[in-house]
Parts: sequence; structure tokens; C-alpha cells
Amino acid sequence: MNSTKTVLSTPLSALPTPYYLLDEASIVANMQIIERLCQLSGAKALLALKCFATWGVFEVMQPFLHGTTSSSLNEVRLGYETFGNNSAANNKEKKETHAYSVAYSADEIDEVLNYADKIIFNSISQLTAFKDKAQAKNIPVGLRLNPKTSNSSFIIADPARPFSRLGEHDKNKIVAVLDDITGVMIHNNCENDSFEAFSESLADIEARFGDVLAKLEWVSLGGGIHFIASDYPLEKLADRLKGFSEKYGVQVYLEPGEASIHGSGSLVTTVLDTMHNEKNLAVVDASIEAHMLDLLIYQESASITSINDKSVDIVPANAEQKNDAPNNTIIYGRSCLAGDIFGEYDLVDATQKPLEIGDKIAFGNAAGYTMVKKNWFNGVDMPAIVIRRLDGSIDIQRKFDYQDYKASLS
Repeated sequence: MNSTKTVLSTPLSALPTPYYLLDEASIVANMQIIERLCQLSGAKALLALKCFATWGVFEVMQPFLHGTTSSSLNEVRLGYETFGNNSAANNKEKKETHAYSVAYSADEIDEVLNYADKIIFNSISQLTAFKDKAQAKNIPVGLRLNPKTSNSSFIIADPARPFSRLGEHDKNKIVAVLDDITGVMIHNNCENDSFEAFSESLADIEARFGDVLAKLEWVSLGGGIHFIASDYPLEKLADRLKGFSEKYGVQVYLEPGEASIHGSGSLVTTVLDTMHNEKNLAVVDASIEAHMLDLLIYQESASITSINDKSVDIVPANAEQKNDAPNNTIIYGRSCLAGDIFGEYDLVDATQKPLEIGDKIAFGNAAGYTMVKKNWFNGVDMPAIVIRRLDGSIDIQRKFDYQDYKASLS
């Protein structure tokens, strides 16, 4: 497998597509917002590895975050090895490595505990099964709490959906195990950009579980809070978190995933073919099913950030434009899935001409929930991972080839 990092000596425009391009300066800009929120509120921020685990940029993230949080044995190990106290790049502040999983198996729990500073169990059943092992190692134990309310526009991502398995909701059962835990994790936001909605939801949690919270040492409020938006009232959020922390005497944790890397990545592709079927069609050398899976899962479209290396700001066409716009262009991925569509776009104002074979298109916001979900569907070429460092230099962090594809299938 080709895992050698190289420094690009030719212009970025000469790099074969497809590739993910991460921009460290944009990541640091997000980190500075997170750092300010933590300074104002007293909260601690943990990178959610389920969203972003490209450890080639962890060095610029470490000074701003307090550690990582995970969803599996592999993630907690990665956090420990590349971000935590075992990381060579971390020689200053102690970083925390939080472990969580919807369900641990008995044959992996010992290894999980080798890497974890805190462990959060999803259910009382899992807590009962494994708490003794954690306590024997003096590892703080937590429990996921499900308030049965949430801020999520997507049922597929709603932790409080009907019949949810994500956490415990019965207060009496939670009270019965309070002696076994030191904290709880409450993750009930998904792309929530409303401070008011977050605050009201937290107030509901306080009203129902306030006496439980007062007996804990820490509370993780999870991720899904879009506080890096330019118009988000960051100071109000900080005040709300600080007041919550002081009222219950708990250390608050946040788990920013998308907020850590929003706007910092793109998927750079090349047009392989053009067609016309009532509208202009273009096929690029990448795939949403293989490389930006969330577009398919959530039935969303990608924004376009550049065409032929020229910056643009092209959002997908709205419903009205799609229904009556014969000059629009639909950009498809190259897999055989009929619905492998990056989006439909009105390109007239930006390009003044239809797309042509050989044109380069960069799709934006391609850092979160992309590389962690990429797959080998159709055997489509896997995008390289490329990093634009703070000094402007370009690293080809990782390339993939046929041997990687073959090895993935054994």
C-alpha cells in the first residue's frame, strides 16, 4: 500500500485528480473560534473522530483542542496514538482520549481501556457488564443520556428518533446507577445553527434531569452545534455553557466534528465526459457514493468552490431553477449508480459556457464525513489526500492505488 507522504514539487494544478484538498489555514481559523468559546465558557473541546480523522493535520489542531472522542476501538486507538499523550507532536498540555461506542464487545473492552482516559457506555447493560474493568484502572465512567428531544432536521441522524437505541432515557434507572458513573454524554444536536433552539433544549434537559446533573463531575453536550457560523452569537453560547457548568458544578465538554473542519476541505475532480439529455450533463472522475457519501444519504448537493482553479461560489440550483432551466448542468459521479449526482447548477453567470472535457471542478465542504466514509464502490479511483500547509507548501499525504483496492477485499 502506498502510504508515503511526499512534498509536491509541481504546481497543485498539475496533480492528477481526484484528490481531497485540506487547507490548514482554514482549519486553524475554525480552531480559533473553538478556542475562544472554550476560554469564555470554561468548556473543553474534543475532536469527534467519527466526523474527521485525517491525522495528517492534527499537529495544527492540537494546540486548540483538549483531546478526542471516539465511537469505536479503532477510533479511540487513533486518538491515543496521534492526538493524545502517546503522540510525539503533543509534548505540552495533557490531552484527553474519550471512548464511546454504541456497543462494545467483550473481546475488545480491555484494549479500549488501554487507550481511554474516560469511557462512556451507551446503556446500563453495557455499564453493568464493563464498569468493574474500568474502575479497576481508575478510568472515569460515564453513561449516555437520551433526553428524547433533539435538534435535527434529518430522521436518519436524529438521536432521539422513535425507538432510539442511543442512550438511556428512564430517569429512575439512571438514578439507580449514579454511584457507578461520574458523568454523562448528551448528544442531541445535528447541524443546529440556532442558539435559541440549543438553549431551549438544554433548559428542557435541566428541568427533567437537573438533580441528576448536580451529582455528576462532568457533562458532555456532544457535537452538532454550528457555532462557527459568522452570525452565530458565540458569546451567548459561552455564557449559557458557563452558567450551566457553574449551576451544576460540572466540567462541560463539547465534541465539535463538522465545526472543527467546516469549509476547510474540497474534493477536486476532472470532467471526463459531457452529454445532453434535455439538460447539460457532465461526468467527473469521482463519486458521491464512494467519496462524499453524505450527499447521497441526506439527498443534498455539493457547492462548487472552483472551476479550472478559478475561485467561484456556485450553490446548487434551487427547485424552481431545476424545474425550468434547460441550460442548467447536472454533474454526475462516475459510478454506475443512477443517482450518483453531485448536484444541478446554473453555471451561466460563473463560466459563460458549458463544462468541457478536462475542466477541473472542486466541490466544497469535503472534509467532514467524507474521508472517514470513503469506500471502493465500483473500484473507482480513491482520491489522494493532499494538504496545503500553513506556509503554503503542498503535501501529498496519502495516495491510493490498485493494491489498496485489492487489499481492501482480500
